[in-house]
Amino acid sequence: MRHFYSLFLCSITLVFLLAGCSATGGDIVKVTNVASDNVPLSGLKDADRAMLAEIKKNSAGKVGPDTAIRGIITGKTRNLTVAEYMQLHPEAEGKASRDYIVGGNDVLSIKVYEENDLSREAVRVSADGYISFPLISRLKVDGLSTADIGELIAKKLADGQYLLNAHVSVVVTEYNSKWFLVLGAVSTPGSYPLSANERILNAISKAGGVRETGAGKRAKIVRTEKSGTAQEEQIVIDVDLQGILQGTDQHANMILADKDTLFIPTAECFYIIGQVNKPGSYPLIDRDLSLVEGIGIAGGFTNIAARNSTRIIRSENGQEKIIEVRVDDITLAGRKIRDVIIQPNDIIIVPESFF
Repeated sequence: MRHFYSLFLCSITLVFLLAGCSATGGDIVKVTNVASDNVPLSGLKDADRAMLAEIKKNSAGKVGPDTAIRGIITGKTRNLTVAEYMQLHPEAEGKASRDYIVGGNDVLSIKVYEENDLSREAVRVSADGYISFPLISRLKVDGLSTADIGELIAKKLADGQYLLNAHVSVVVTEYNSKWFLVLGAVSTPGSYPLSANERILNAISKAGGVRETGAGKRAKIVRTEKSGTAQEEQIVIDVDLQGILQGTDQHANMILADKDTLFIPTAECFYIIGQVNKPGSYPLIDRDLSLVEGIGIAGGFTNIAARNSTRIIRSENGQEKIIEVRVDDITLAGRKIRDVIIQPNDIIIVPESFF
């Protein structure tokens, strides 16, 4: 009897194991390479098929952010992260970066304390880098910081026996000698004057902010170093744009340099069609987004969705592939580790269930 009871328990256990296997049978994620005209479309309505065809047509000629920035680059380049650039140029966040270097066409306010007759407002630097100042006449200031100019004026006044130990303050009131470009997904792309301590956030603000359609996760700064020499090269600095905008990575909010180009890419998208409540295109901006999260953004499944027949159409290196995902086997079985991270231009298809 005891032997029979043991056999009975083993049989029951086996039945449950088999039932579990059938409930989650097959691969949770299955990847298949296909020809572009051989995408499985079962369970899609005619309107969904038309939407898929339109998405693929529009995506075919789309220029990605890396392609777009190539038009800005003109010569030899190096690609660096912010951390790598700062390691090579620690002075970029040091005192040298905080002292603005005056150039032609800048406008200065010069105050000599306790000597109002010598103080001057709106002193324009000539195109060749000189200013005129009482008792000193012409003074070359191009290439000097505001602190250096103040010290130079005090020295000239002392040398001429006009005023000993003068305390001179110099402030730039108009920045005209240096500039930077902002291109891409901003309201008013173009050239802007470079102020002291001009950071990426300041530059985006000057350009009217990010467009309503949104910006991508990362931006690029194209910077020319050793200009006009045989060693001239362009540095492309990769920047965590969303970290800057959201205040989570202020280290990436770099100080800009003269003639920098700041490129803000448009947010890349993914598409979802079929049996979700809000089919359409959605931006990929703030972080890695999983398939389950993407379906949630699209309002979740409809009540007639074939949830375990969800498919992703993805193009990589010219090869189209189908990623079949059993979504219920991820969510109901607690297998989030098996979830698929959505890539730019992924097309998610949720077919209709026939049962």
